[in-house]
Amino acid sequence: MTRSVRRTRMLQLAGAGAAALMALSACSSSDSSSTTKSDKSGSASPKLSGKVTVFAAASLKESFTALGKEFEKAHPGTTVSFNFGGSDTLAASITSGAPADVFAAASPKTMAIVTDKQDAVGTPATFVRNQLEIATLPGNPDKVASLKDLTKSGLKVVLCDKTVPCGAAAQKALDASKLKLTPVSYEQDVKAALTKVELKEADAAVVYKTDVKAAGDKVEGVEFPESAKAINDYPIALLKNAGNATAAKAFIALVQSAEGQKVLTGAGFLKP
Repeated sequence: MTRSVRRTRMLQLAGAGAAALMALSACSSSDSSSTTKSDKSGSASPKLSGKVTVFAAASLKESFTALGKEFEKAHPGTTVSFNFGGSDTLAASITSGAPADVFAAASPKTMAIVTDKQDAVGTPATFVRNQLEIATLPGNPDKVASLKDLTKSGLKVVLCDKTVPCGAAAQKALDASKLKLTPVSYEQDVKAALTKVELKEADAAVVYKTDVKAAGDKVEGVEFPESAKAINDYPIALLKNAGNATAAKAFIALVQSAEGQKVLTGAGFLKP
């Protein structure tokens, strides 16, 4: 074989090798690009949409409303609808088939109404606690300084119904103090009890610290030591028949997050 032919053959082999390397490199680059795109696609969280219906204790109204707005802002396309009221009434509605995604109760006892009927998913989680306080008229004209002062003759006092968590807690505090109190009315939720004082239809009411704080200068709060023996745990749960379980779980996660806890403790709730 002549020198010229050998040289031509070597150049052809070198060219083929270079082409093969380029093809392999392109294939590797393509695979890498494909994997990166796939990884990104797989790690993306699903976009939330639709309505989330939350049944929550009346005392959560201000803080949950704020969290609902934050949730909608963080997840465009979602709507959070609330039904606030006495926990026992809400629980009864849920077990009767009322459509709801999340239940936040003001006591484990009222949450048990739902879990006993197996209408909740998993174990409810305590997300905050709340403590009682006496709400009086602005300036406290009747000089209420203790739980015992609520038994004064002629003083118009309002309590939550004993079936409602705030009423059960008030009764527990009264029993611990061996006090008997006959209120002018029993109300179906804590907001209704507070409203009686705000409208000056009652001189005082036993409500939660959070409600006194939310009322601002419409009432005056009086702390009493017996309230430490009647602190309520607040559990939250995803409901079995939730129509929007994915978004409901995300709302519960917000409530339990550092951001959610900041809103709740800012409203006067105690950490779980």
